[in-house]
Formats: sequence, structure tokens, C-alpha cells
Amino acid sequence: MSSFALHGASGRFGRALALTGALLLGGGAAVLAPAAALAAPAAPSGSVAATFTGPPVEVIVRSADGAGPDAAERAVAAVGGSVGRRLALIGGLTARVPRDGLPALRRAAGVGAVTVNAPVRLNADTWQADRDVSSLHNITKYAGAHDAWGTTDASGRKVTGTGVGVALIDSGVAPVPGLTGAGKIVNGPDLSFESQADNLRYLDTYGHGTHLAGIIAGRDDAADPGDGEADHFVGVAPGAHVVSLKVAAADGATDVSQVIAAIDWVVQHRDDPGMNIRVLNLSFGTDSAQDPRLDPLSHAVEVAWRKGIVVVVATGNDGAERDTLTMPAVNPYVIAVGAADPNGTTDRADDTVAGFSTRGNADRHADLVAAGRSVVSLRNPGSYVDATFPGARVEGDPTQRFFRGSGTSQSAAVVSGAAALLLQHRPTLTPDQVKKLLTDSAAPMPRADALGRGAGQLDVARALQAATPAPSAAAQGHPASLGTGSLEDSRGSAHVADSETGVELTGERDIFGRAWDGAAWAASATQERSWTGGAFNGVEWAGADWTGSSWTARTWSARTWSARTWSGGSWTARTWSNATWTAAGWSARTWSARTWSARTWSARTWSARTWSSGYWAAGSWR
Repeated sequence: MSSFALHGASGRFGRALALTGALLLGGGAAVLAPAAALAAPAAPSGSVAATFTGPPVEVIVRSADGAGPDAAERAVAAVGGSVGRRLALIGGLTARVPRDGLPALRRAAGVGAVTVNAPVRLNADTWQADRDVSSLHNITKYAGAHDAWGTTDASGRKVTGTGVGVALIDSGVAPVPGLTGAGKIVNGPDLSFESQADNLRYLDTYGHGTHLAGIIAGRDDAADPGDGEADHFVGVAPGAHVVSLKVAAADGATDVSQVIAAIDWVVQHRDDPGMNIRVLNLSFGTDSAQDPRLDPLSHAVEVAWRKGIVVVVATGNDGAERDTLTMPAVNPYVIAVGAADPNGTTDRADDTVAGFSTRGNADRHADLVAAGRSVVSLRNPGSYVDATFPGARVEGDPTQRFFRGSGTSQSAAVVSGAAALLLQHRPTLTPDQVKKLLTDSAAPMPRADALGRGAGQLDVARALQAATPAPSAAAQGHPASLGTGSLEDSRGSAHVADSETGVELTGERDIFGRAWDGAAWAASATQERSWTGGAFNGVEWAGADWTGSSWTARTWSARTWSARTWSGGSWTARTWSNATWTAAGWSARTWSARTWSARTWSARTWSARTWSSGYWAAGSWR
């Protein structure tokens, strides 16, 4: 795909429908249901209910996309459970089922998601980070980051990612509180369709990049991550700096050629003064079916890996619908990250793989998973997702700073921050060693499906405590990529199009219409020669001069494709709206029900509420 989209969790949200009863949780939706369950329907004719005898547990069962509510009822009956009430708002129902029947229920045909209920606690009318399972405070705590912050590196500094640069190829980063500290955000060249607008250059008009930057390295000026306090916003690696490469505009539109150019720029500038880029976060993917050894996007990330950059990629948000990871997560070298669902508790023993997280197959699936359901990070006021999905703002937040997003995008950002912590602690680690440390130390997930969970759930504290694996033990040894394949095939089904003529950018040419020579590009990328000053693929793309915190934006040379001069404002998302950035919803189902879905930018839902934290503080429920 030549477009970016966010990976996110598809789920619906809504306001509670009554003021009495139990608050049940599921799929990003909050619905009040009576405490007493209704009688269960009889098992369908010809079905044989399995025998499960575990203690009962209250759940919300959401039907799979395209499946009617009867499918969920049949699945509940098959595990010996009883149905409560239908929840039309989310396309599901409440139920009471034996706890040991949960795995079978989650695997049942027609079931999209199963969420265990959690108690509601009220504490005035104000949201509190330590009471929200999906806050960065709790995500970093239970992923072991708080323990990491309590250790020191060889120089005696707290391990917070200090000195490590994390490249974020996304929709830009907005200067919101939590990301405005000195040196926190460094702007690489803006390669998006908005780069020619002085008031938009570098800024995140979409809202996705800001959310991920907060997860990776956000930090309030007054915060001391060493004490794990909940009063301030702190990301996974609060001492790290983010090098932002903006490639997506307000609608998320971008071409694969822009993404490849951004990756190559990161490789060539990784050791520039003040950079020290050791990690690259790419929450983007396409539905390319091209052999990863040939695919140009796959080759670009592999070159970065072989040059010493830990590449973290979201697996996608197609759930079980797709049996292959998105490109370039399918590349065997990179760290492919799926999403974990806390199921409403801070007890990791009951965590599962989120229903939207792409499973892949036996040959290539997630390497590990990290928190990805209703993650609370920084809001970008006025951005597209903020204006379009106001329900994703954290209710009860007196500062109005925070926004919820679900998806493998968020999960990848969590792992990128963890990699930065490891690299501050042990700067000589190779990407292969980082991958082995993270996967070998991952926490078991006994209730999660083996394919989706990979090695298990991120535990960076255990990774820091583990001995450094020998290079020979960590070496992956996969055949080297060639990158000589088709740029058009790499786009998959996603294309940008001229908004006035409707002409799509297709074929073996980049966004300027310049011919793409796969063999020549692959060789120059490997040799770190694909960028010459501000020119990529033989055309001036960006300024080559450094001004202190950003690369200067030189006006793109006028080039034409389809007989039209590219002007920065004549492109539209169009056909790729169903793919690319991994985020299928920023609250309801949105993004064309699939838009930022499994392929592309990773953030599957910007759901209004997490309800999975076991805490809701924005009202006066009784």
C-alpha cells in the first residue's frame, strides 16, 4: 500500500442506558444491564454443548462483523452459559458463563470479542490515572517500566531512555503538554502532502502521531518517572527523544514511496549529532501479498535493521480475518507487535489477545504483544480524530488532555519505548539481541491463543534483568531481502488519488511520477545513498539544511504525474481509506468500518471509554 492508516480496535461506544444495575464492559462500550440475568435460550437443534464446570463469570459477548446476535447466543449456550440481555448498541449481549469456558467462547464462530465484567468504583467526578487499567501509569507499571526507571545505567543515570532517539514515521507530532520539553521532539523532513503549507508543516493534523509519541516518550515537565507517580503524564521511555518523520496528512493519505523515503532518511541520518536513532516505530502496513524478500517496503525496514536500528512494526488489526501480517510486519527480522486486552483487570493472568489484533499464521505471527486496548495518551485538540470522535476524549479528565485509542499501533509504541529503555541500559545491543531479550522475557499468557500472543506479553523489567544473549544465540539468520520487487504490488489495494480528477497513483512510479527502478533503489538504500542532500529517487523532496530543531522545508520541485502538477493539496485518501494506518476506529466503528484497520496505521479504536479499567469516575452511578 502506498497509504498510511492507523491500526485500531473496532468497537462501539455509547452512554449508559439506565442508572441502576451492573456496569458491564466490552468492546469499548459501556452499557448498564440488570444484575439478574434472563433465562438462557435453548441450545440450537443439533448442537452439543461442551461441559465446563468452572465458577461463573459475567461477560459481554460482541458478535463478529457480519454475524447476527443469534451466533453469540448459540456460542454462549454451547459453553453452558446463560444469556442476559441483548446490547444492540454494540451488537452483542451480556452473559454468565463458566470461567473455564472462556477460551472456547472466544474461539467460537460468530464471536468477535468477549470481555469480562469488572466492578465500578466511584471517586468523586474526576478521572484518575491510577484507577484506569488503560492509563499509561498502569500500562508502564505492569509492563515493568516502573522497575526499569528504578535502575541505573553504567553512567549512574536512571534508565528512562535518555539519549536514545526513536524515529516515528507517522502523521507528525503536535506540541502539546507532555511533548514540549527541550529536545523531546526533533523534526526530520516533512514528506507529507501538507509539507508546502507553512501553517501545517511538521504538525499532526490527523492526531495519530501525537498519541503514539506520548506513549513512547511523553513526559510532563514536573514528572519524575523514577517514583512511578500517577499525578503526571509519563510515557514508557520518558527520557528518550522522538525524531518525527511526517508522511501522513489530515486524512492519513500517503504513498508507499513516501514511507520508504522516510525510512531511508532515518537510516542515513541515524548518527547525525543529537540523533542517535536506535529505534524506528512504524504503525503502518499494507495488504501487499508480495514476497517479503522482494517487496520494497520490506527491504527498507530490513536495511534499517541491518544498520543497527530496532524496527518495531504493528501486526495490523484484521483479527482472525487475515492469515498474514501486514507488510512490512511480515518481514521476519523486525519486531512484529500484536495487541493485548487486559479484560478489565490489572491481573495479567487473565489477559488475552485483543480480538482485532491480526493473528497471522504459523510461519509469521506476532513476536510478542503489549497493551493495546483503550490506551490513554495525549490528545491533539483540533486534529481530525479529535474533532470527528469527541467521545474518545477521556471523560472526567479535568485537564482535557487525554484521548483513548486501541490498536496494534498503540502496542507497537509501547514496545518501541521498551526498546529505548534496553538500549540506554546496554547501548551495545544489536537489534537481534533486543528482539531476543524482549521475546525471551515476555510474560506467559495462559488464556490467550498461542498464535496471536507470540512469545507472550511485554515485560521490560525481566528483559533488563536477563543476561545479554551472545550474538550467535540472538542471530536470526533469515535470507537477506532483495527489494527488487514491484512498488505497485507493495501498495496492495491502497492508492492515493488526485481529488480533482480522481486519477489514482498506480504503477512503478513515485508521488512525483518518476519511474521506480527497484534494483537501483534497493542497491542505493543498502549503500545508504538513496538520499542525496534533499533529493530522493532523483527528485528534490525536502530541504537539506538543519535549523536547530527541524530540517528546513524547501518547496518541492514541480513535477507532474497524470499531467498534473503536485501542489500539496490535490491528493485524497480515496481507495486506501480501507487500509493502511492501523486503526479501525476512534470510538465507534468509523474509518469506513475498516479504515485504519489491520493494514496501515495501527490504532483500532479511539473508544470513548475503556470501561476495562474497573473504574469510571465521570458520573454519579449508584
